[in-house]
Amino acid sequence: MNAITDKLIFLIYPILFVSLFFEAKISKKNEWNEEAFSLSQMKAIQGFAAVCIMLHHIAQKTCAPWINKMYIRHGLDVFVPIGYWLVGIFLFCSGYGLYVSYKKKENYFKGYFKRRVLPLILAFYSTGWLFLLVRFLMKQRMQRQDVIWFATGLKLSNPNAWFVIAMPYLYLVFYLSFRFCKNQKISIIILCTLTLAYIILGTCINHNDFWMKGEWWYNSIHFFPIGVIFAANEEKITAHIKKFYILYFLLTLLLILPLYALSEWTQAAFSYYGEMWHADHVVLRRWVCLISQMLASCSFVFFVFIAGMKIKIGNRFLAFMGGLTLEFYLIHGLFIELFGFNFIDVAKSIYYIKNVALFTAVVFILGLLSAVVLQKFHNFLLHGVKKRN
Repeated sequence: MNAITDKLIFLIYPILFVSLFFEAKISKKNEWNEEAFSLSQMKAIQGFAAVCIMLHHIAQKTCAPWINKMYIRHGLDVFVPIGYWLVGIFLFCSGYGLYVSYKKKENYFKGYFKRRVLPLILAFYSTGWLFLLVRFLMKQRMQRQDVIWFATGLKLSNPNAWFVIAMPYLYLVFYLSFRFCKNQKISIIILCTLTLAYIILGTCINHNDFWMKGEWWYNSIHFFPIGVIFAANEEKITAHIKKFYILYFLLTLLLILPLYALSEWTQAAFSYYGEMWHADHVVLRRWVCLISQMLASCSFVFFVFIAGMKIKIGNRFLAFMGGLTLEFYLIHGLFIELFGFNFIDVAKSIYYIKNVALFTAVVFILGLLSAVVLQKFHNFLLHGVKKRN
């Protein structure tokens, strides 16, 4: 019976297929999805990506090769290494959306930080403090200094919150690039330069307990300026892709697996963790690994949006998830830790759910309910800020 129930997790793949393509519309020959880069389509894609990121984090807790073999439960293995691909979708959409809004709305930068950055900061601290509270309840042993680091956010109480630190930097970079420079080409050059500076900084910092603690902090950041560049040249780029659509569709699709295999081989050969070997040229090693990952993720993300030019997706589920992505991204990990084999490697979990299908269902349901409550709480606080101003 256990062998049968253990296989239930494989139902997630047809469930994902149905949730993505239910009510989807495929354009006929010589016709296109004119809403490929609309807000509704972008939100639908991000909503699906948010679910896949949850599966990525669950996979890291159930079948990642670095965890103790006694806890390995297979089924979600395909999601283990592709988290940065999925985050790349969010960053592309963020860059694209910022530029489109900037071009369409007058006085776009008035109240910019309140609209764009304040919600991120609020979500970062509310979920971070919630994680800290749970750490206390789980009786994690912490020094007073550790509590201060976690409470201030200088150390991540919520391990998944790195994304919410990177985004304000990118929003600031966009502001500096386009607020004070009227020449679009120069603004994009400034944007790319400051993004590259972030990546360089990341590759120069050794793994530690504070910010920039690993390659996942910067191996998908390049999609933000790519999204901006695409938005700035959307008509030219889409016209060119339409002219050679089959070529680009097949090229990006067929390159995904070879470039993924290349990136995996590169990381095994050179290693982001070169410093652990006391090896020379650690930063160079990281750049070799980073470039290989950039190639693989670009093939995947470009394929997603090229496919979207022919396939219009969208249903109530994707629209609902698309409106909760920030809160769902930040909170679902709490339930992965509470019901996984341990709590963030520092304490016992409250209950270890061994069956991956049941584990996934519990994490999704509790994560979704919590995301709804969190969003209402955040909106209430943000509404209060707007009222006072």
